[in-house]
Amino acid sequence: MLPKYRLRNNFNFDERLLIQANMNAHLRNFFFFIILTITTGLSCNQEWQSLFDGKTLKGWHTLPGGNWKVEKGIIVGTSEKSDPLHGLLVTDNIYKDFELRIKYLSVKGNSGLYFRVKEVGGVYGVEGLQAEIHPLQGAGGLYETGGRGWVVEPDSVDVKKWNKPGEWNTMLVSAKGQSVVVHLNGYKTAEINNDTGKTEGHIALQLHGDQDMLVSFKNIEIKIY
Repeated sequence: MLPKYRLRNNFNFDERLLIQANMNAHLRNFFFFIILTITTGLSCNQEWQSLFDGKTLKGWHTLPGGNWKVEKGIIVGTSEKSDPLHGLLVTDNIYKDFELRIKYLSVKGNSGLYFRVKEVGGVYGVEGLQAEIHPLQGAGGLYETGGRGWVVEPDSVDVKKWNKPGEWNTMLVSAKGQSVVVHLNGYKTAEINNDTGKTEGHIALQLHGDQDMLVSFKNIEIKIY
């Protein structure tokens, strides 16, 4: 028989119970460590991550049309009216639920921040939603290329409130499940719930075909959920 141990609370138990108690404690610590590791990993994924290194177009690829280059830490897109193709700069990766923020300077032509799009080739290059970027018209609205057209078309009076012609603008797109919200310079410019569109896909920057284009982008960051 194993020797007995007596504690101050007068409860008796043998060495087997002590061993079991120690094992239970180690198991609790082990599971706590696993849970902490998983939780930490999830929180890391929800930090802002840069999609543009400021020097190269690494992580992106182009579709025919227009021209994309990096100048002094800024992505610059240009195209001529004689070019019928929508020139696109597309992420290599596919994204599902996220917040995406970007700064842009729109000088000439109709651009857009595509998200959750599918590459299809042809004149338009992709199908899916874009947050509208334009020096004057429709900025901050939602348009679906290859689908519904305007999903949320902002009033011109409202556009004047949040759009900054000739200046850097900050756009924030939140896409979670079937909900999409767009903010421009702190204003909520578009919102859709129970959306029937795509729930995952590429992110892309647009140069509209058949237009003289000059648009710049910087500080492109994403928070993945």
